[in-house]
Parts: sequence; structure tokens; C-alpha cells
Amino acid sequence: MSAYTAASDWYAHDVGILHRVTKPLAWWVGSPITGALYIVPVGAQFDVSVPRGLRWICNPLDPRYFKAAALHDHFLSIGWDRFTAGAQFHQALKADGVPKLRRALMALAVLFFKYQ
Repeated sequence: MSAYTAASDWYAHDVGILHRVTKPLAWWVGSPITGALYIVPVGAQFDVSVPRGLRWICNPLDPRYFKAAALHDHFLSIGWDRFTAGAQFHQALKADGVPKLRRALMALAVLFFKYQ
């Protein structure tokens, strides 16, 4: 099971839907014993891109999605493909307690659509 290490007050709001990591955000891919630790570095910028017509379902300013979005954007920036990054996005949403249906819709969106 993938999981976060402890993180609080780890981001700052920039403009619109853009945010910036202010403290390292650590994420275990797999278990802490046999998995790999990835760290989103300070200064990394991320967003929660949601088409305007779907923002009533998924508010891009809801902080429950921020860690998953930061991880997803970081994984893409280091060369991961959209499907692998999307799988970790789904796991991160799950770790943050996002309900199953919303999590599934959001994961499918990042897997198959590019918003910006």
C-alpha cells in the first residue's frame, strides 16, 4: 500500500489553481519496507486541473486533492508516463480519504485527458 510520510503546512497557494510545495512531500510507492520513497521537492508547482463544466463535481481548490495532484505533476515532470503517474494519483486520493466514485472519476480523467 502506498502512503505519505507525515506532512503538514506543505503547500502555498500561488494564483488561480496553481500551488507550490513549501516543505518536501514524501510518498512511498509500495510499502515502506520494500517500496521506493519519492519526494516532491520544495518549489515544485502543481495544480488541480478540472474543466469548468465539471467543477461542480470536483472543486479544484479542495485541499483533499492537493497532495495527489502534487505527486502526479511531480511524477510526470521526472518522466513517468501518464498511466503510472495516474495510478499513484489514485492511490494518493485513496490515502486522503477521497470517496471511491469521485476517486475513480478523477483517476480516469488524468489517465485519458489532458486539460492544459
